[in-house]
Amino acid sequence: MKIGIVCPYDWDVPGGVQFHIRDLAEHLIGLGHQVSVLAPAEDDEALPPYVVSAGRAVAVPYNGSVARLSFGILSAARVRRWLHDGRFDILHVHEPNSPSLSMLAAWSASGPMVGTFHTSNPRSRAMIAASPILQPGLEKMSARIAVSEYARRTLVEHLGGDAVVIPNGVDVRFFADAEPDPRWQGAAPDGGAGTIGFIGRINEPRKGLPTLLAALPRILAERPGVRLLVAGKGDEEEAVAGLAPEVRAQVEFLGMVSDAEKARLLRSVDLYVAPNTGGESFGIILVEAMSAGAPVLASDLDAFRQVLDGGAAGELFPVEDAEALAGAAVKLLGNPQRLAELREAASRHVRRFDWETVGADILSVYETVTDGMPPVAEDERSGWRERFGLARD
Repeated sequence: MKIGIVCPYDWDVPGGVQFHIRDLAEHLIGLGHQVSVLAPAEDDEALPPYVVSAGRAVAVPYNGSVARLSFGILSAARVRRWLHDGRFDILHVHEPNSPSLSMLAAWSASGPMVGTFHTSNPRSRAMIAASPILQPGLEKMSARIAVSEYARRTLVEHLGGDAVVIPNGVDVRFFADAEPDPRWQGAAPDGGAGTIGFIGRINEPRKGLPTLLAALPRILAERPGVRLLVAGKGDEEEAVAGLAPEVRAQVEFLGMVSDAEKARLLRSVDLYVAPNTGGESFGIILVEAMSAGAPVLASDLDAFRQVLDGGAAGELFPVEDAEALAGAAVKLLGNPQRLAELREAASRHVRRFDWETVGADILSVYETVTDGMPPVAEDERSGWRERFGLARD
C-alpha cells in the first residue's frame, strides 16, 4: 500500500505528534508498505529518507502551547506537488483542525482519507469559530481516529461527527530492553534516597516542572539525598532560580536526550513524575515510562487517568498540588512493595499501546476506507487558490 502521511508540526522540533508519526511510518515500512511523510522542516539533510520537507515553519500559539506550523500559498503549492507525485492509495492527515499542512492537504485532496485528532481542548472557542473553515476538509474524511476518549470528545463537541479511539503507539520492547545507566540510579528502594525523573520542555508551563520543583524541598526534607533528573530543552537557570542552594544542588539537568538515552533514563529512575497542568489528550511519556518499568506518579488529568488504567497502573495526585505530589512521592519511594506492584500492573497494561496492536488497528482502518476506492488525487474543486485570494492563470 502507498501511504501518504501529513505531519502538521515542525519535524525539527521533537514532540508527541511527530514521534507518533515517525514511529507509525517506520512500523508501516517494516511491514513492507511504501510511506511518505510531508512535514515542515528546515534541515533537509537531517530528515529520514521517508520524510519530504514542505519548507520552514513559523511559531503559532496553539492549545496552550506554541506550535511550529506551515501555512500559506507556498505551503499549499508544496502540498499539491507532493500529492501529485505520491499517487497514494490512502492519505493520513494528523490534526486536520490545525492551521497547517494538514488542513491544506485535506482541502487539496480527494479520495481515501483518514484524519487523526490528537488535541484535547474541551472549551476551545477558536475551534468553534473556525468550524466553517474546517468543515470542507473534515467532510472529505473517510474515517476519523482520536488518540484518546478526550480527543474524541473535543472533536464531537466542537466539530461534530465521531471517531474511533486508537491510542498512540509505543515500541514497548525498545524501552523494556534498555540498559539502566549507573549515573542515573539511586539507592532506593529502600536503601534511602532515590532518583526521580522528569522529561519535557522546561519552560512550557503546562508540562508542570514548577509544581515538581515546588514539591522538592519537602521531598528532600523527608528523604535527604533524592536526586531530580530533568531531561528537556529550556532555560535551566530560570527554572531553579527560586530554589535554595541545597535544593538546587539535587537537580541535574540533562538537556535534550536521544531516544536511546531517554529509554535508559526511564529504566534507571526509581520514580517518574508527570506533573502536567492540562492540555494533554494522551500522555505518551507515561506509556514509555511504564514500558521501561519506571513507576509513574502523574497529575490527575482525565487523559492521564485513562492511560494509567484509572490509577491501577500508576498513582495520581491533584493537578498543581505540590504538597500532594511531595507526599505521594515520599510514600512511594519508601514502599518497595508498592513500587513493585505498579511495575507489574504497568507491564500488563502497556501491551495495549504496543505498535503491534496499534499498528494493526490503524491498518484495519486503512483497509476499510480503501476497499474498492480509487487512489488519492488532487481535488480540482478544492478552491485553494480562491481561499488565498489568487486568480487562476
